[in-house]
Amino acid sequence: MLKAQNPNVPTTSSKKATTLLSELKVKDSKKAKVVPEQSKQEEPKIEEMLTRKKIHLVAEDLARSNADEEEPILKPNPKRFVLFPIKYNEVWQFYKKAEASFWTAEEVDLSKDQNDWDNKLTEDERYFVSHVLAFFSSSDGIVNENLVERFSNDVQIPEARCFYGFQIMIENIHSEMYSLLIDTYVKEPAQREYLFDAIETIPCIRKKAEWAFRWISSGKSFAERLVAFAAVEGIFFSGSFASIFWLKKRGLMPGLTFSNELISRDEGLHCDFACLLFSLLKNRPSNATVTRIITEAVTIEKEFTTEALPVGLIGMNAILMCQYIEFVADRLLVSLGVPKSYHAENPFDFMDLISLQGKTNFFEKRVSDYQRAGVMNKDPAEKGFTLEADF
Repeated sequence: MLKAQNPNVPTTSSKKATTLLSELKVKDSKKAKVVPEQSKQEEPKIEEMLTRKKIHLVAEDLARSNADEEEPILKPNPKRFVLFPIKYNEVWQFYKKAEASFWTAEEVDLSKDQNDWDNKLTEDERYFVSHVLAFFSSSDGIVNENLVERFSNDVQIPEARCFYGFQIMIENIHSEMYSLLIDTYVKEPAQREYLFDAIETIPCIRKKAEWAFRWISSGKSFAERLVAFAAVEGIFFSGSFASIFWLKKRGLMPGLTFSNELISRDEGLHCDFACLLFSLLKNRPSNATVTRIITEAVTIEKEFTTEALPVGLIGMNAILMCQYIEFVADRLLVSLGVPKSYHAENPFDFMDLISLQGKTNFFEKRVSDYQRAGVMNKDPAEKGFTLEADF
């Protein structure tokens, strides 16, 4: 049990954290005596899970800094259970855009992909694509972990909670889609299991996952964590998205490339939403702090696409890929209100119109960009049924 505190001495966050860790160590030492002999080989994994739990609990204790407590969108809000009247209209419009772009994995036709996979892709290309899919299949679950454990609890305004609720659902659809792609292309059960367990089995994917996990359990301010996960969705996905669009340019794997188009559009919206919330914060981190977080992510993504899983395997230029990652990072920095760090140009013309840019008309068009009919119509008359049309 925690020792009684002197009522005249305020309990600081650091003292709480120290006490909490001490308590956990005592509990863990008691539990260690009753661990069965046969489970010894599992101890490293169990210990790792316990350590992560400790970190997470301490982070929960430290998460709300004084700066966070002063933020209007983070203050406890007794009206958060009721949507109307809408107070943050721009945030609400992002939710409506997400709602309008809903899709399901069953709507993607994979019937033509198997022939391309078996007969048109080289061994190197199959290796590359399967490992990219392995990263994607786990990354959406990591994003959801953060949304469920942290952001949905941090943010108190109902408009943003609506968006996060819808984002959680669409991230599940992304994860299902990537898992279905692996299940369709990879026939060998052992190889399939290896790809599904990518966070544990593939070092370059583990490195990206660990960076994200560190921010999930971080005691840093909401603003810094928001920037970090904007980097996860805006930068960690950028090289892999570009590599699949490269296959589309070559006329390969239509099911894979169409799902990639839908998912990249969704992730572009999620990244833009993070930038919008960031703009609503009163106490933002310094430009130097934001730049440091983004450049860390850039370094990891460059290593991933040029060394760990080189894009040369599918015939892409590694130098141009690095330039593209820098271009995406500059765009994100500007969206966060921070000066560019790299001043890079987009080297890939085929990436000009995808949603990673965040400023396209994806959500203003309807059929061509796969949007739910009527959801974003501004004229109520367009939504109604009429018998007055000319035939």
